[in-house]
Amino acid sequence: MALLQIAEPGLSAAPHQHRLSVGIDLGTTNSLVATVRNGISTVLKDIDGSALLPSVVRYTEDGKVHVGYTAQAVQSDDPQNTIISVKRFMGRGLKDVGDVGNLPYRFVEAASTGSGQATSTSSGQASGMLQLRTVAGVKSPVEVSAEILKVLRERAELSLGGELVGAVITVPAYFDDAQRQATKDAAKLAGLNVLRLLNEPTAAAIAYGLDNAAEGVYAVYDLGGGTFDISILKLSKGVFEVLATNGDSALGGDDFDHRIYCWILEKAGLSALGAHDTRLLLTHARTAKEQLTNHAQAQITAVLSGGELVDLALTREAFYAMTQNLVARTLQATRRALRDAKLAVLDIKGVVMVGGSTRMPQVQQAVGELFVQTPLNNLDPDKVVALGASIQANVLAGNRSADDWLLLDVTPLSLGIETMGGLVEKIIPRNSTIPTARAQEFTTYKDGQTAMSIHVLQGERELVSDCRSLAKFELRGIPAMVAGSARIRVTFQVDADGLLSVSARETGSGTEASIVVKPSYGLNNEEITRMLQDSSQHARDDMLARALREQQTEAGQLLEAVANALEQDGDALLDAAALARIRGSMDALHAVQHGNDHQAIKHAVEALNQVTTEFAQRRMDKSVTRALAGHKLSDLES
Repeated sequence: MALLQIAEPGLSAAPHQHRLSVGIDLGTTNSLVATVRNGISTVLKDIDGSALLPSVVRYTEDGKVHVGYTAQAVQSDDPQNTIISVKRFMGRGLKDVGDVGNLPYRFVEAASTGSGQATSTSSGQASGMLQLRTVAGVKSPVEVSAEILKVLRERAELSLGGELVGAVITVPAYFDDAQRQATKDAAKLAGLNVLRLLNEPTAAAIAYGLDNAAEGVYAVYDLGGGTFDISILKLSKGVFEVLATNGDSALGGDDFDHRIYCWILEKAGLSALGAHDTRLLLTHARTAKEQLTNHAQAQITAVLSGGELVDLALTREAFYAMTQNLVARTLQATRRALRDAKLAVLDIKGVVMVGGSTRMPQVQQAVGELFVQTPLNNLDPDKVVALGASIQANVLAGNRSADDWLLLDVTPLSLGIETMGGLVEKIIPRNSTIPTARAQEFTTYKDGQTAMSIHVLQGERELVSDCRSLAKFELRGIPAMVAGSARIRVTFQVDADGLLSVSARETGSGTEASIVVKPSYGLNNEEITRMLQDSSQHARDDMLARALREQQTEAGQLLEAVANALEQDGDALLDAAALARIRGSMDALHAVQHGNDHQAIKHAVEALNQVTTEFAQRRMDKSVTRALAGHKLSDLES
């Protein structure tokens, strides 16, 4: 397939030379790097033989940065300078962190530009992005993530014996534009050339499908440390087609840990803990969670900084009970993905389990019961994402593969623009295959309009107020014309990383404007999930609201057009009775125009159209007569 021949710009190695590339799983809890050697994808290990790199970064007063196991070992001793689970802060503002009081960090927030758009800098900071105060200064999540990526890059270059031409970095399928951009910024800081951002469930499907020569429709259930994704994919003769994706960007193994932590506080009668004790108990909570995977009971014993002894026994049954609703949230997202793919549970051939949190028995049981089959666990859930990413990196680097295959991923949410009346016109529907480009024509609303404001939105609802604003820009220099005469072609382009650019062009004059969407880093963690839920729950309300806005907009246009026509020709072409009938119909439409009954507005519009039909015909006759005045038939024929 042609995909296998693609070479990224700047890669000029000879055709026979193997280009060094890697796949990186930048995880909430652990991170990995993998590559393809002799046609086989493999995870690269550090000098101690460990494949996993704990996603933990510690800053010290002497300016040193410790990453991985050395930082993890002292996380309870120095919690404010040891950052864990930083992936949950990527592309986020301080207002989006819902449980600040239980986190042992000193948060600050960068000043906003006031425009709602983030501006990345060489330091990896952005306006509105959450930041962390450490002994080494204020650090952004981008900078912290870059330290993890640096270690993985150095591991890869040491292991492969050369400089990397690029990397494919995986992200949760439900990462929004801000989170994806933050990930690319982190990679740039780490000295990595990003060949592509790849959705984690899709990467897992690539690894699983090629490893098992699988065909059919599969579900990839990915529960990591900080996020949950579910993707439905169709695997057929080397084609990996994502049919639908769903998930929750604020749900992962950390939330299960936090439930145990809250249970410890309740049972031990504790409150208002310091940073050291909070991190200590969260660490014990995670250890207990892992022990309950293979044991019926976990013992939690800790001595707090004030000398208090915590000594509790947590049973598997109690753990299941306190986390039942977390598992249920993953199943709700799974059902939504199946509905979007227009599939039933029995249409799914297999369920691939991805992410360390899927090892929890209650998760395995719940997924098995939903799909009426045993989930597939023959590949290590911690490694499968990195392995799949390395396969894609090998292809994008220009290395030939023994197997021809093609990847078709999707965008998780609809994209569109605002139209008159505060309505959203969707240009790219959710679950559209990416990369993609789609265009749609719009026109001017008023006579003589020479500029148009383009408001780019993301979401599933019908009204602008219910969707997320991504960007605004203006198209100026439109030739002055009668309303509806201009043709404005708006084009949306979503690249393979899921990032958006928009352009608008007036087709007659060639006037053009464009914007590369740089989203704000200060976004709500649960907003994407809420959008889809609201879309389903309010479908009928949205339909009625859209119909009302459309009728109100049409009424306004008609009233303005009739008023202009009366001003120009009313006295000359109408008698008093006809003029009274038209004005009476206009008054009737005015009376209902801003009400909530779209049917009443529709009937009033129809009535005004009917009563002005003869007037419109007379104006047309007058225009034709004026145009023909002074001309002979022979002039027109020539």
